[in-house]
Amino acid sequence: MILAQQINDLSGIVPLLFYGFAALAVLGALGVVFSQQIVRMAIWLLFTLGAVALMYFLLGAEFLAAIQLVVYVGGTLILIIFGVMLTSKNPFTSLDIPPYERFIGWAVGLIGAALMVFTGLAVAAGSATSSQTIQETADTAASFGVTELGRSMLTKYMIPFEVAGVLLLVVMIGAAYIAKGRHEQADSGSSGGGPTA
Repeated sequence: MILAQQINDLSGIVPLLFYGFAALAVLGALGVVFSQQIVRMAIWLLFTLGAVALMYFLLGAEFLAAIQLVVYVGGTLILIIFGVMLTSKNPFTSLDIPPYERFIGWAVGLIGAALMVFTGLAVAAGSATSSQTIQETADTAASFGVTELGRSMLTKYMIPFEVAGVLLLVVMIGAAYIAKGRHEQADSGSSGGGPTA
């Protein structure tokens, strides 16, 4: 009974936690944009993906949060880091991005941010009239349940998930093979390229 009362007392902190995790996700995204080293970009991306997963937990979407952690943080991000480590001689080399690519990136980012702000304002303006629809949608999603979703993933959609896993494995093997070939060429070039007396 005391534990349930403490959990109910924490309900006022949930919005603050949500905004805090949202700010962390934005800061991580800005770190990815402004960082010049690939490994540091991956670390900033880790903060962003982890903050998004925590936001999913606060919204009651535990399955999406678990998928975010397992697939993106535990799979894709580690794949990126290992791919960079295997294919680059110095993973901490700085990226040299041309100015026009920076301009294109800023333009696309600002357009995307403007669209998100516009969508958020439109949803906030119509939330008073569509609160019942949102509640009905949430009730429908809750009635579906994680059990049915897991059963469909292991029956109907099992082949696409297995194909994605095999694809990631092939990418890792290919990166290791390419890195090995580059190291062998570099070793043979350094050993036989010197002047002879």
